[in-house]
Amino acid sequence: MAKSQETFNKKEKEKKRLKKKQDKEQKREERKNNSSKGKSLEEMYVYVDENGDLTFTPPDPKKKKIINHEDIEIGVSKQEAPDPADLIRKGIITFFNESKGYGFIKDQVSQESIFVHVNSLEEEVGENDKVTFETEKGQKGLNAVRVKKQK
Repeated sequence: MAKSQETFNKKEKEKKRLKKKQDKEQKREERKNNSSKGKSLEEMYVYVDENGDLTFTPPDPKKKKIINHEDIEIGVSKQEAPDPADLIRKGIITFFNESKGYGFIKDQVSQESIFVHVNSLEEEVGENDKVTFETEKGQKGLNAVRVKKQK
């Protein structure tokens, strides 16, 4: 009598294959039963309540607030122009290279270093001079302009 060609390993592989096929079929049935297809549009709506949370119940029309569209402001509110006296800053020249025509001023209030060019000077200055100046936004940061020695 001949021995069976099916070995234990072949039987195990066949069992795994059948189990995988059954699992796949079962998952397909679950997806089919839980599918959102065929639901009405109202069942798929989600609402946002006054706290910004999502909810499936529509808001109460009695709590509805009426907002005048003219009261809605988009963007930044207008600010009053700054006082010109507040724009003038004080500092000390920490470095100035006369041959290259630039230097740096250390602001007394913020302690930041601000670039100054010889074209922005209203009178001659040197290192360690106390100066008053205004600032403008330059390509690489703040630039000091209208630089004068303090009196």
